[in-house]
Amino acid sequence: MEQLLLELQETLRLEIPVTRHLGITLESYDEQRLVLSAPLAQNINHKGTAFAGSLNALVTLAGWGQLWLILKERQLHGKIVIQDSTNSYLLPVQSDFRATCERPSPTQVARLEQTFRKHNRARIELQAEIRNEAGLAVSFKGRYVVLPPDEQDTL
Repeated sequence: MEQLLLELQETLRLEIPVTRHLGITLESYDEQRLVLSAPLAQNINHKGTAFAGSLNALVTLAGWGQLWLILKERQLHGKIVIQDSTNSYLLPVQSDFRATCERPSPTQVARLEQTFRKHNRARIELQAEIRNEAGLAVSFKGRYVVLPPDEQDTL
């Protein structure tokens, strides 16, 4: 598992350059919950809180990373793109922050695998969140699409 997490961290660093600029790191994964984190100092806005774009990037990448892990575990080779998403910014974030994305149900994972193997593309909705000391700060729901590795990003 540790090798897989190192591979994910390196994939984020190399294939999604914004992760370097925002200081995003893979904090943990227990085969259910993926946790990514980022420092406030690199993501601060004029109000002294986390910039909404940085919060959005972190929750989006938590979902992307969770799906990347599922594909690796299922030995599926595809390109992940986000099709659409919704964020709710509920509380200000005033310190270093982390996004968590829970693994979807076994039924959802099986459906994703079955659809991808049959049609060479599949969709799945994932949820992620950022909490602060007071509670839920950001709620995210995104629909991700898995495409064949060589297909252009046309949905």
